[in-house]
Amino acid sequence: MAIRLFVADIRSFMLQLDVKNCLRRSICSYNSSLMADESSNEFITRTKSDFKGKILRLKYPFGCAATVLENWVDHGYKVSFHELRRLSTQLLKLKRHNHALQIMNWMETQNGFLMSPTDHAMKMELIINIKGLVEAEEYYRSKISGTASCKAASFSLLRGYVKERDTEKAEAFMSELNGSGLVVNSHPYNEMMKLYMATSQFGKVLRVIQEMKHNRIPLNVLSYNLWMNACGEISGVSSVEMVYKEMIRDGGVELGWSSLSTLANVYMKAGHFEKASLALRKAEDKLSSFNPLGYNFLITQYASLNNKNEVLRVWNARKALSERINCADYMSLMLCLVKLGEIKEAERVFMEWESNRRRFDIRVSNILLGAYVRNGLMEKAESFHLQTLEKGGCPNYKTWEILMEGWVKTEKMEKALDAMKKAFSLMRYCHWRPSDGVVMAIAEYFEKEGDVEGACWYVKAIHDLGFASLPLYKSLLRIYSYAQKPALDILEMMEIDKMKMDDEAYDLTQAISGNKVHNFSMICG
Repeated sequence: MAIRLFVADIRSFMLQLDVKNCLRRSICSYNSSLMADESSNEFITRTKSDFKGKILRLKYPFGCAATVLENWVDHGYKVSFHELRRLSTQLLKLKRHNHALQIMNWMETQNGFLMSPTDHAMKMELIINIKGLVEAEEYYRSKISGTASCKAASFSLLRGYVKERDTEKAEAFMSELNGSGLVVNSHPYNEMMKLYMATSQFGKVLRVIQEMKHNRIPLNVLSYNLWMNACGEISGVSSVEMVYKEMIRDGGVELGWSSLSTLANVYMKAGHFEKASLALRKAEDKLSSFNPLGYNFLITQYASLNNKNEVLRVWNARKALSERINCADYMSLMLCLVKLGEIKEAERVFMEWESNRRRFDIRVSNILLGAYVRNGLMEKAESFHLQTLEKGGCPNYKTWEILMEGWVKTEKMEKALDAMKKAFSLMRYCHWRPSDGVVMAIAEYFEKEGDVEGACWYVKAIHDLGFASLPLYKSLLRIYSYAQKPALDILEMMEIDKMKMDDEAYDLTQAISGNKVHNFSMICG
């Protein structure tokens, strides 16, 4: 009965989501008209901060930044391109890409506005994030002219290829830029080295360094760091130390904490833990009191050395800075303590965060919740979860994923299904999907119980959500085989999912359907 309710809830959710999407499309124009018809009285007292705040409060896809701009100008108010550029940059940092692009597009339609190289670079980045590389390529080829603009926008496009790990296009584009004389500093080369590191093409990193030296392009700190990492993967510690010494001799580069941190990582991978500790000590001397980012890196590295005392010592040094400690800082420390098995210490840090927090961030409590579940403390995890709800915590998909995995391990399948349902309800906000292990554990539970009806409903729900797998279908086929039930509905779902059968699935289907297998491809071996 619980299974049916679970699936019914999922179906209801999917239906509601379809309806909501339709409603969104139908009321978008209505919402825009509401914004356009705001009374003059409402605009009379507007200030520049009101204008900026109104755009920052917009919710995509309902609100349109261009509509707000039109209203502002129509009511006789002025806004400078400089202000709009700053606002677009702020929106980009907030990952409000659609609104930022709307502002950029609006500016382009105004008389007297000329796109600067920086504007082209920003618009290129926004197009990549919203519409993808194909449209970005078209914009670059057809809309941008002038050496300065091409140079600025080309870097954004190259970064897009690197992010997608498209080696072929990145190399071709880099060759084109070199041929056009647009590569004049280390940044494009660094992007290529990032790509080669990410795709384990370490030898190509060394070739990039050689090309930079041949073209007399000065290496910067990132260039040296990438070079050291590549040498660590190819040749080992001695070659990395040679690069490090060359960096020290380079008068154009200032040795900072990041390079010493990179050196420490190489030492750790090679098992030279004393040298790693010494490098980290030197890195501490290079940390900036105005930029606390480096402290979190060193805390993580000391945790990799299983050195709890150094983790806490650097943390205390971080707290002594005038810079406010944010959630990311607390999360970084708690993750390190949990990794070290120091749950009690992580609890103490969590309490410290609670005493200083402005609002409840569920990501912080999720770290402790995950530690409880992984260590088999399920009762404590459940109690802690209830406490977070009482304190105003709003569970996200990760919260339910953690609890789901814990309940699967303790074979509390009804609770696991309920957690999965709640996680599914958040799918409109993210692209989360449960792990294959959890999905299969629940399927195996049905198989073990011989629950044909429950298993069928469950697989149908997973199929409807778009991530059914061959092992999941085989589990259902086995249940049908034991129960000697026809499997036409399973075959139809597999056909929709374009699922190819292996030997086991083929044999199960033959046994169930009397050797009549629909037109499926068979994978042998």
